[in-house]
Amino acid sequence: MDQTALKVEHLYFRYPGQDRMLFSDLNLEIAAGERFGLFGPNGAGKTTLISLMTGLLSYERGDIWLLGNTIKSKRKEVNKLFGFVPQTFSFYQELSPVANLEFFGAWSGLNKKEIKKRTNELMDIMSLQEVKNKPVEQFSEGMKRRVNLAIGIIHSPRILFLDEPTVGVDVQTRHGIIGYLKELNKNGTTLVYTSHQLSEAEGLCKKIAFINEGKIIACGDIDVLLADNKEKGLEELFLNLTGKDFRNQ
Repeated sequence: MDQTALKVEHLYFRYPGQDRMLFSDLNLEIAAGERFGLFGPNGAGKTTLISLMTGLLSYERGDIWLLGNTIKSKRKEVNKLFGFVPQTFSFYQELSPVANLEFFGAWSGLNKKEIKKRTNELMDIMSLQEVKNKPVEQFSEGMKRRVNLAIGIIHSPRILFLDEPTVGVDVQTRHGIIGYLKELNKNGTTLVYTSHQLSEAEGLCKKIAFINEGKIIACGDIDVLLADNKEKGLEELFLNLTGKDFRNQ
């Protein structure tokens, strides 16, 4: 893992109309090929940080680099480097999986031959061949999550951002999605993942960062962080670092 997949340097960000900075001089580095998790309480800044990393939000100062490219320049080329699987569904409900992948594949810069090949592969991988031409609005939550994931990876990105990719799904679907993400990682895709499913995260991530009130309060290998804090699991470590009180978020 010699190459850096993602680097956040001296990042400053606040939402319009707010006086307080959400991020002040935030720094983070993720190696290529890593399975990296971002965790924290609601309102800590996890989703905002991913939105900044993927260019959905603009930052005031600092910079974010993806595989050596700043996201502020050559956006078309940089967009091809990463995929994004958001918590909210990112497809057209009235269209079929095939139609959705045709649209998002073209938007990602693939030609018709590449789109057809990748769509067929992903329908097999996601076990959606039997329903590939049916409107997605008829699908179960788990099936929609699989369509969401397929859209995020149709262009075979080198970095994949995942925001709660298994929320609302059954055990079988969660197991299948996590297993496939591990396969993607074995083939070289860097994973940047956030979720409230900390038991799931322990099985997926190798390194993690905890964010609280816009600051990274811990970062490193899971085993090392657990040992250093004398905790048995991520849930206990999470509560130890961020507190057990209710949050008004």
